Amino acid sequence: MSPTNPARLHPTRARERTAVIIGSTRPNRICPGIARWVMNALQEGSSLGYELIDLAEINLPFLDEPLKPALAEYGHDHTRAWSELINGYRGFVFVFPQYNWGYPAPLKNALDFLYHEWHDKPATSVTYGTRGGNKGALQIHQVLDGLHMRRLDDHVEIVITDDDVDENWQLKDLEATLRPYLEQVRALDAQMTEALLDTQEQPPAAASGGF
Repeated sequence: MSPTNPARLHPTRARERTAVIIGSTRPNRICPGIARWVMNALQEGSSLGYELIDLAEINLPFLDEPLKPALAEYGHDHTRAWSELINGYRGFVFVFPQYNWGYPAPLKNALDFLYHEWHDKPATSVTYGTRGGNKGALQIHQVLDGLHMRRLDDHVEIVITDDDVDENWQLKDLEATLRPYLEQVRALDAQMTEALLDTQEQPPAAASGGF
């Protein structure tokens, strides 16, 4: 049985923009198809507005900002554009393969370009690999904690075996491979919706003196 989606209890809530980030940029990747399937599964029956962000299209260089991102004093147009894009979303679902027990370098690079833009936003991951991508998920979850994001309770690990791909390393039947994970993905939407609802209901934080 699917979990109750809090969105259905609050039908007048505005649609919160939530990004599904395609975390692999290599040629011949299968990540876009998986991410699109995940986005559609999340969107079905949800009050949130899920949208794809493809890091291959963003095409960030290796981190080239002279100052640390926490200062938010960006020297390059590509960083300012990335900052503006990310600022437009309230939550994030990172979709990526596991590479050598880790996650793709372009995804780490994209995260490292910014700091405050990620802060306090709900996030989770959907990983895939021959064993589901657990180690890659563990690594990125540590980074999300370092960015002070609010990780959802759950994430999804999709097992893709050699039998699932053809001679060109493309999925033979994307729907058949991913269908067993539908309820897990739908559960992420319920958690994301609840997290964003909690954010809306929190009283404004008192201003900090800082320095």
